[in-house]
Amino acid sequence: QVQLVESGGGLVQTGGSLRLSCTASRSSFTFNAMAWYRQGPGKQRELVATITSGGTTVYADSVKGRFTISNNNAKNTVYLQMNTLKSEDTAVYYCFTDRWAVGGITYRSNNWGQGTQVTVSS
Repeated sequence: QVQLVESGGGLVQTGGSLRLSCTASRSSFTFNAMAWYRQGPGKQRELVATITSGGTTVYADSVKGRFTISNNNAKNTVYLQMNTLKSEDTAVYYCFTDRWAVGGITYRSNNWGQGTQVTVSS
């Protein structure tokens, strides 16, 4: 099994920036698509951004133009650069994939990271 480990969360003021990282625990990790989700206080978990192995990205309307998802295959890491943060971005952020490969073996199951807290204060 591969673990996804998020980092980079923290407390930031409105208008500030953070970069989240999601690193796979195994080398030679590849994915079909990776996603960032978030769950704010009292809210349902929502999709924030996705990236495919080919580099195609999709964003929620609420973060378009402010967030950028990217990946570094050499580091087995997917990033979420978050700029111009707003109070409504406060949430626990999770990375997710449901199809990945390690050592040439493909796995298909829901794989969530443990989450990282982002708090935006005004």
